[in-house]
Amino acid sequence: MSLLRRSGAAALGAREIAPLRGLIRQPPSRLFSGFNRAPPKYPHHVPLGFFEKGFLTVGSAVGALLNPRRADLIATLGEVTATPYFIYRLRDAMLKDPTGRQILRDRPRITSETLKLPYLRSLPENSVGRTYAAWLDKEGVSPDTRDNVQYIDDPECAYVMQRYRECHDFYHAVTGLPTFVEGELALKAFEFLNTLIPMTGLSMFASVRLKPAERERLFSLYLPWAVRSGLSSKELINVYWEKILEKDVDELRAELGIEKPPDMREIRRMIRMQKKREKERLEGNSS
Repeated sequence: MSLLRRSGAAALGAREIAPLRGLIRQPPSRLFSGFNRAPPKYPHHVPLGFFEKGFLTVGSAVGALLNPRRADLIATLGEVTATPYFIYRLRDAMLKDPTGRQILRDRPRITSETLKLPYLRSLPENSVGRTYAAWLDKEGVSPDTRDNVQYIDDPECAYVMQRYRECHDFYHAVTGLPTFVEGELALKAFEFLNTLIPMTGLSMFASVRLKPAERERLFSLYLPWAVRSGLSSKELINVYWEKILEKDVDELRAELGIEKPPDMREIRRMIRMQKKREKERLEGNSS
């Protein structure tokens, strides 16, 4: 009898332990699945956990503030702050627009391979394509410098962010704003009101790094322009730039509701000349 009881107890113990064996034999990482990195959903995708995203948000924001020329940090900040709402809002704006839907179907990319610069330079003087190429040449930048999106999980929304990123230089060209910090901040203010991407609004904190005259000019001249044009313009994410390269750029601005801002480079040049003349006058009086 005791032998039967022992064998029965052993069988019962085996039945109770059996469901735990699969768990016990799994590697420790499976026990903490919340910390596992999910598989990537598209090329270059880096899935992030909650704490990783928080760390990147704070780190990229501080780094971009300390050095506004760090395009990689600005790109990272744009991605980690665009979810869960803002990038979906931008995607939905494309889905509601016939041209936006076509862009999402075609998924074009803007690079020096897809947009041949020699061809763009051969277009009529005031065309969109010629204006874009002239702006690239003047600022010494290339369409190939845009980072790939990494931290947005939804593949379609990742493309929307990539599209916004690659169209950024077209916004520069159409408005004529340059790439130095003052020009970038003016454009970011315009983009914030047009796209609602948080990074574009957060970029305004970098205005603390401007010289007093630059900061005054930004807030008194270019910020009011950004508010007027940003609130009145159509959604720029729905512009199929590749299909309107031969269009007159002034006509495009009128269609989109974009007011061209004062020429920032010309204003800075005139201020430098005025300071130079004033310095020469003072030196002449002292002699």
